[in-house]
Amino acid sequence: MPAIKITPLGAGQDVGRSCILVSMGGRHIMLDCGMHMSAGDQKKFPDFDFISSRGVGVDEYLDVVLISHFHLDHCGALPHLTEVIGYNGPIFMTHPTKAICPLLLEDFRKVAVERKGDTTMFTSAQIQTCMSKVTPLGLYQCVTVGDIFIKVYYAGHVLGAAMFYVRVGNESIVYTGDYNMTPDRHLGSAWIDRCRPDVFITESTYATTIRDSKRIREREFLKKVHTAVARGGKVLIPVFALGRAQELCILLDTYWERMGLTAPIFFSAGLTEKATNYYKLFITWMNEKIQKTFVERNMFEYKNIRVFIGSIM
Repeated sequence: MPAIKITPLGAGQDVGRSCILVSMGGRHIMLDCGMHMSAGDQKKFPDFDFISSRGVGVDEYLDVVLISHFHLDHCGALPHLTEVIGYNGPIFMTHPTKAICPLLLEDFRKVAVERKGDTTMFTSAQIQTCMSKVTPLGLYQCVTVGDIFIKVYYAGHVLGAAMFYVRVGNESIVYTGDYNMTPDRHLGSAWIDRCRPDVFITESTYATTIRDSKRIREREFLKKVHTAVARGGKVLIPVFALGRAQELCILLDTYWERMGLTAPIFFSAGLTEKATNYYKLFITWMNEKIQKTFVERNMFEYKNIRVFIGSIM
């Protein structure tokens, strides 16, 4: 077995602040750099003290940082790593991830600082400086950092989510972060070349969860929404602004069109609206149906859904 050392700096036995340090072939690779959103002090960041305890600077120790996707438990501590700890080496993520990361980071910073008074949070300027150091990668693109070979694969899950194949000499790993093997209404399923890595590192938060059929859950959801609207009621759906919001918008927009419903549908302005603009742009990251439909219509240009603004009240 090759001498590959794996050190979780976060998310080793809990959910949040995903950050895995892999040492192989004399190189040190950081896989994700997430934040624990529920923690109110330095514990929200990965254990960066482990790196400083090696007796060398962070740039001397780390060879490359790879970010799998834009969720904060996988990327939230990146500005702290670069602007506070001082890492200036290579950082890679996909194009959609680089586009959307600043939106989530700034939104969380505002909540933490302006509403909760967090004094350990990075600034807006630090977010922008951090993101300027990131090199975006395309789907299935290969890149080398010295003798480190990296290839990007499609992970599903959210727009821009990636899996990474990393090889140093004869030693190799595959890292997934979150991934989804079941395609949904806007994303495809995860895919990777046939390979035999020495180590496979994967997200396992819901590994033992058995869920009902997605089709059944969608049918029950639409039935309840339709029943409420038919009775003159209103339906309020609290949902994540990125990924789940767009998925539900496509589901409801298609259903409304099919059933000929006229009740208005709104989604909140702000983060959801900004994120949807990127979903309109990165069509090549969507599933095959969305890409084929794009010739006639962008599915994120909803026919029956509008942005909620104050004047509607």
